[in-house]
Amino acid sequence: MTPPEGSGNIHKNSHNLPGKLSFTHMRKVVAALVVVACAHGAFWSLTRFSVDAPAAPPRLSSLSFAPYEPSADAEAGESTTRERIEKDLTAVAPYTKSIRTYAVTAGLEHVPELAAEHGLKVTLGAWLDKDDERNEREIKAAVDLARKNPNVSSIVVGNEVVLRNDKTVPEMIEFLRRVKAESPVPITTGEVWHVWMEHPELAAAVDYIAVHILPYWEGMSNKDAVDHAFIIYEKLRRAFPGKHIVIAEFGWPSGGHNIKAAVPGPFEQAETIRSFVARAAMRGVDYNLVEAIDQPWKHFEGSVGPYWGIMNSDRQPKFALNGPITDAAWQTKAGVAILLGFLLSIPIFTLRRPTFAQAASLAVAANAVGAWGALLIDFWLTHYFVLGAQIAMVVGTAFLIPLAIIVLARSEEIANITFGAKPVRLLRRRQDVALTHTPKVSIHIPAYREPPEMLKLTLNSVAALNYPNLECVIVINNTPDPELWQPIEEHCRELGDRFKFVNVEKLEGFKAGALRVALQHTAADAEIIGIIDADYVVSPHWLSDLVPTFSDPRVGIVQAPQDHRDAAQSHLHSWMNTEYAGFFDIGMVERNEIDGIVVHGTMCLIRRAAMIDAGGWSSDTICEDTDLGLAIMERGWVAHYTRVRYGWGLLPDSYEAFRKQRHRWAFGGVQIAVKHMRRFFDDTTLLTSQQRRSYLVGWLSWLGAETVGVGIAIMNLLWVPVVAFGGIAIPEMVLTIPVLVGFAVYLLHFLGLYAQRVKHAPGVTAGAAVAAMSVQLTVARAVFEGLVKQHMPFIRTAKGGATARGRQYPAFWEAILAGLLLGGAALLHVTNTDEIKEINLFAVVLVVQSLPFIGAVVIASLERSRLNDPAFLRAARGRLAALLPLRSQPLPASAAARIEDAKV
Repeated sequence: MTPPEGSGNIHKNSHNLPGKLSFTHMRKVVAALVVVACAHGAFWSLTRFSVDAPAAPPRLSSLSFAPYEPSADAEAGESTTRERIEKDLTAVAPYTKSIRTYAVTAGLEHVPELAAEHGLKVTLGAWLDKDDERNEREIKAAVDLARKNPNVSSIVVGNEVVLRNDKTVPEMIEFLRRVKAESPVPITTGEVWHVWMEHPELAAAVDYIAVHILPYWEGMSNKDAVDHAFIIYEKLRRAFPGKHIVIAEFGWPSGGHNIKAAVPGPFEQAETIRSFVARAAMRGVDYNLVEAIDQPWKHFEGSVGPYWGIMNSDRQPKFALNGPITDAAWQTKAGVAILLGFLLSIPIFTLRRPTFAQAASLAVAANAVGAWGALLIDFWLTHYFVLGAQIAMVVGTAFLIPLAIIVLARSEEIANITFGAKPVRLLRRRQDVALTHTPKVSIHIPAYREPPEMLKLTLNSVAALNYPNLECVIVINNTPDPELWQPIEEHCRELGDRFKFVNVEKLEGFKAGALRVALQHTAADAEIIGIIDADYVVSPHWLSDLVPTFSDPRVGIVQAPQDHRDAAQSHLHSWMNTEYAGFFDIGMVERNEIDGIVVHGTMCLIRRAAMIDAGGWSSDTICEDTDLGLAIMERGWVAHYTRVRYGWGLLPDSYEAFRKQRHRWAFGGVQIAVKHMRRFFDDTTLLTSQQRRSYLVGWLSWLGAETVGVGIAIMNLLWVPVVAFGGIAIPEMVLTIPVLVGFAVYLLHFLGLYAQRVKHAPGVTAGAAVAAMSVQLTVARAVFEGLVKQHMPFIRTAKGGATARGRQYPAFWEAILAGLLLGGAALLHVTNTDEIKEINLFAVVLVVQSLPFIGAVVIASLERSRLNDPAFLRAARGRLAALLPLRSQPLPASAAARIEDAKV
């Protein structure tokens, strides 16, 4: 906890970083990793299940056969070759007695001849559609092949032609009549069962009924599929007594999306087909399964189109025809998941003094990401992708990899704070320690068009410091209005010689330029430079407590947190203040443990020699403080941090000012990352590997998290019409669930760590979470601009209530994005008539992604209402209480005494 304000000096627990991992801690880490790896393996074992299903005959009755290259597009008219046909026949011949084709041109005319060499019967299909010229070629070729090849058992004239409305029933009957007159074998046409039931005249025109029964397309569970098929079979037998009936298409897809209760999958496919085949054999029903080999080109049939084969596109069987049905790839997936989990756990060995629970929780997070990685790899290897799905997968994966890193980084911070050892490098206050060394401190205050009364408070607090050897240099820059700077000049004269007033009318270089001027006016014997913003009131003990830290000649920076004195002004101010506090009480404390703090330009003490060593203040970024601090640490100087509050400034005047400040920080962060990135990977820096990792992960977690969030949201918005109206590239769960997990980890990180470290009221913490989310678009825009621009003007954050609120609604674009995301979710829900689970999950993701933008709208709207005024709410609660029935409460003692007197 932050020690109470009072006199006394700061005591350093250690100038050095904690030592390397001891043998005891090493054992804890190894034990944690072993336990988690075993638990991970046990989890995979529990998810490895087998399904018992009736054994199928060693050879099936018939399989639909489409011998195309996996990369071919038969729908576009590509032909096949004798070589491809021969290879595919070799693959399927051991599993079937017969095959069914759907066309007899474009290379398929070779099928009967080659099938005979494998002892296979052939049901020839003559493809019919609206192209009458092709129809004639198909019919003629089918009849010729039937005459020449004795292994042709029948001809199927057209496939679902009536269902597709390519031909009418009378037209089909005419085709059937013509083919029957010329064919040496029985003829039929293939149609779904309700077409046969609705058109008995069609049944009269064929030699046997070739019925397609595909319960998946009817939205049935695979548990009901076989029963449904034979119920339909019996209906047809009753409707057409004496007519031979062949179930010419039955199957179940091994991949793709569900339709209502119909869920595709490898287990579902194997169980359904084996159950169907066994019952058909027992009842003596002729059948043909859809299909022999997966056809990746069948994307026009929806997501399941490529997955109907009992073999994959590599011509490998997907399941055994007897024995338990198991996942053949289970062992590989489990092994990859555990291996990735271990590799992602390696950074745990770099922790200082880890506890078992800390290491175990980190290993759980690493193994969870490893499991996702294994599933993602498996998905890539076992699925077929059209162009749209490829784009979705590539872009989605590109966004999710940094998201996974961010999740791991946040999990690490959760584990460190919740289960790890207490911080040892924090500067802590020790009472009654006399000052023995008082090097001169020069306090620099840059001021740009600041309200004089506010600035006077800052100067008065500096004058009240209980440190004997100091000066204060205040630099007014680019402030032409005499009413703003003349009172400050006069006030400095009143405060005495220690206060130096400098007014620069045309100064370049923003705040860094003003600080360079201040350095020029600094006393030659000043060893330490203190920087505070013009709105800060400092504690009298700031210097006396922190300057002794510089007795270690390696120390270059001592940083104290920011705090604010106007948090009670409004609910928004309270939320902003709490949101800021998280950075100082959570992130900075953890970074300090590996000497990797972020220097911010107020409440900061810097050794003058370290500043000169690093090149001084630079104006090539708009966050000159963080830039200089990192440059100093790159030169090998040590930095220290305390959680004790020694200064209180003013919060941004408005939500718009809050956003502008965050935009400046993010833009400057990108500038700093670009400027220093190269040094992180060469020998020009003295930063340790842990320090470099801290900065890299910190930049990714802060700048990357918001940018990735906005990027995924925009990508998903663009994908909504594709999903709603195209239905061919629905985001898979392997892409959508990580987004929800990432949001859950964000909430756990924010609310959990604030509860442990910041400890503000729950309602205020919740408001701070909304405020933090609400600047997602602001940060993302700043990152984008930082990557395409080199510079932007320094924008002063409006503070002190002197700036009028802008007329433009500050959350306009957030309102647009929130509306589009919520509208997209509603559109997906309304158009999802097939109740596809992935679409519902995608809609949920859109709603979750809208929350940061809704947060911006809520805050921007609240700011402009009376609900933002705590006094108004207190008064409203009082009026409400007055309207409620009075409760029986004890009277105050004075009132009771008056009543007794009255009685007397």
